[in-house]
Formats: sequence, structure tokens, C-alpha cells
Amino acid sequence: MPLSMVRKGEQNIIKKVGGKEDTRRFLENLGFVAGGAITVVSEIGGNVIVSIKDSRVAIGKDMANKIMV
Repeated sequence: MPLSMVRKGEQNIIKKVGGKEDTRRFLENLGFVAGGAITVVSEIGGNVIVSIKDSRVAIGKDMANKIMV
């Protein structure tokens, strides 16, 4: 399921990062790689703040839809 559908506080493992090559590379640079652990900290209007690799990252709904957990 896409990251945008994950409930707050749930820890998940990233299965796949989709999108165009530039988008995938951008997300990988932020730490969104297959096999990585990710937790949704908060969600406002589809935009999410996630905890990944000991840091917090805010991403939009369109980016969150490209990350499968």
C-alpha cells in the first residue's frame, strides 16, 4: 500500500519507490530506500511527516503515493 495510507505511529518497511528516475533518486537521497524502516509521525491533508534513519522528513501526498510499504 502507498505510504499516504499508513496510519500515524505505525512502523513499516519500504517495499518499493516508484516514479520517474529523478523522483526516485531524490527520494533515495532523503533515505527512502527499499528495505528501510519508516514511521509516520503526523499527517495533515495527505502530506506526511515521517521518521526515517534518525531524522524527520516532510513529503507531499504525491511523493507519499510513490512510496510502497
